[in-house]
Amino acid sequence: MQLIKAMFMRLASCTLAALGVLTIAAPPAAAYTWDNVAMGGGGFVSAVIPSKTEAGVVYARTDVGGAYRWDNGNGRWLPLTDFVAEDQVGYLGVDSLAVDPKNAANVYLLVGISYFNGGKTAILRSSNYGQSFTVTEVTSQFKANGNGMGRQNGERLVVDPGSSNVLYVGTRANGLFKSSNSGATWTRLNALSVTTTPNENGISFVMADPASVSGGVAQRLLVGVSRFGSVGANLYRSDNAGASFSAVSGSPSGLMPQRAAFDGAGNLYITYANGAGPHGSSTQPEPMSNGQIWKYNLAGNSWANVTPAGVTAAFSGISVDSANSQRLVATTINQYQAQGDSYGDRIFISTNGGANWTDVIARGFVKDNGGVPWVAGHAIHWAGTAVFDPFNSKAVWVTSGNGIFKTSNIDAVPTTWTFTVKGLEETVPLNIHSIAGGPLLSAIGDYDGFQHYNIATYTNPMYSPQMGTTTGLAVAASNSNLAVRVGNQMYTSGNGGTNWNLATMNGSKGQVALSAAGTVLLHNPENASTMYRSTNMGASWSTVGGLSVNNARPVADPVNATKFYVYNPADGGFMISTDSGASFWKFSTLATGGSDAIRAAPGAEGDIWVPLYGGGLARTTSSGWQFSKVAGITYCGAVGFGKAASGATYPTVFIWGTINNVIGLYRSTDSGNSWTRINDNAHQFGGPGNGRFVVGDMNTFGVVYMSTAGRGIVVGRP
Repeated sequence: MQLIKAMFMRLASCTLAALGVLTIAAPPAAAYTWDNVAMGGGGFVSAVIPSKTEAGVVYARTDVGGAYRWDNGNGRWLPLTDFVAEDQVGYLGVDSLAVDPKNAANVYLLVGISYFNGGKTAILRSSNYGQSFTVTEVTSQFKANGNGMGRQNGERLVVDPGSSNVLYVGTRANGLFKSSNSGATWTRLNALSVTTTPNENGISFVMADPASVSGGVAQRLLVGVSRFGSVGANLYRSDNAGASFSAVSGSPSGLMPQRAAFDGAGNLYITYANGAGPHGSSTQPEPMSNGQIWKYNLAGNSWANVTPAGVTAAFSGISVDSANSQRLVATTINQYQAQGDSYGDRIFISTNGGANWTDVIARGFVKDNGGVPWVAGHAIHWAGTAVFDPFNSKAVWVTSGNGIFKTSNIDAVPTTWTFTVKGLEETVPLNIHSIAGGPLLSAIGDYDGFQHYNIATYTNPMYSPQMGTTTGLAVAASNSNLAVRVGNQMYTSGNGGTNWNLATMNGSKGQVALSAAGTVLLHNPENASTMYRSTNMGASWSTVGGLSVNNARPVADPVNATKFYVYNPADGGFMISTDSGASFWKFSTLATGGSDAIRAAPGAEGDIWVPLYGGGLARTTSSGWQFSKVAGITYCGAVGFGKAASGATYPTVFIWGTINNVIGLYRSTDSGNSWTRINDNAHQFGGPGNGRFVVGDMNTFGVVYMSTAGRGIVVGRP
């Protein structure tokens, strides 16, 4: 042990001398273009909302991936919320979206996620189709939860059809609010006594009737409440622009309102389910297994049950053809019935106001992958919204738990539903590896991961066999043919991720590491303090000694196959193994509370960088015997490496961090002596999210990849 320490002391003396002269230049912005690694869709699209006044203008909102606008000319979605900063990452959860019925350029978002940024909530306001937004923070008045139960309900946010200045928003816990200045300020409408509900979903929708406009505003408001009738009324009505409200009787008491649509002929259609959705919940309980569709006549204050005969499923999506008040489309939600090569929801159409319905899926179903092959075997499920194109009565959009589907002709038999997700990237990336001379390998929540041979195309192969979420991914540094991925199962590959073989394991999920030559595999299961070691790629395992770190994230030295490293954020301990992972010992102590996603510099033994969040960025070139802070970095959330610049001998270093009080993505081509900011305020993506990575491309200088909280893998190119 003393001999090892003496060796590291000699290395450290050289290292500290070098690190002591680090300087930080003023961070000018380099010219970068930003996009996504193309995968297509992936996550739950909570709603799709077309403008009723301008053809081709369609908006979509997602639960963790922000909002989008459809680019009809290029057949792809354009992201609208990439400006979101790291301290606003919850704004990528869009709880509701409203389009001004008089001007499609005016779009409003209710944004926030309960578990990010203390539940910070805002109304985002745009007058240029979402190209830019004004942010009005409303956290002190009410909070959104774009990834909460009932997120497909709605819309909670609405622009008055009589006045573009007047908006209403129904909240989850604080009642109904009104703005008279285009969302700049908000006032609670105390006339509606509803605040929260037992399921914490609150108001599920607000409808302002265009037929009731008088005095410049809609007089008739309908408010749906996410609770069973046994708890209290779940539909309220105002006929005086919100000055007073009365409970509407006659709605189904054992169900909760989901979404609603006016037919323009004096009726409101409402979908109901026995929960907030999109899936079942133990609250109350709410199984999300049953529901109905009702027609409420506004003038007569009367009800008619128009549920498809014999169908007891939960319902959500509802839309009325703008050219024919008798023509309706509706969807079930959280149902799993045969749907081509998979199991999902049903889509119904009626041509007589709901008296009769046709099951469009059962009538004849064709799924077109839209150029995104991974959707094979995946259904239209959690079909939260369905909406006619207001300018083409045959075209219908349907949202799903994996993206958006569209048919150009719902009357065709069979009906073709095209996966329409290009440009819409809503996945949670958890890890990537850029292989020199090979593809980019990704680890994705819910969708395994891909071999990305071309990051701009959608035809890259998804890993097979599939297992859902890949939490851990590792590639052997000196033999990139050897790879391992772990989730509910563990698979190893001997050909760079093209083919995978099932391995045994203890526990599940967690993180993995492969020694430089790939002869040793380490696995720390999720929520475990025990790490396991295999010398035969997962055929058998032994327990690692000297390490008791919950959710440890091992990192292999890229040169010395006997070394592995672990940083423990709980106590700041930097652990090392010098016996090929058989045992670890505490070698140094750093600040607590940093990121365990530490990085080893390619091609260098013992050169480890540790992002310590508010503690800055620490580096060792002595395998952890001595550390030094990288000068000028006051915050570091992630660090990674890419191909060296021309003439440089050290890999390019990338960080997400703060330099000179400016947070962003930075690049260094001189081992961290100077830094250049490479993103701008329009491209912040909410920071690196749960994946906590910024990784450079090992084949093309300057290209960098960053994880997000739900916007997929973003890529910057110089």
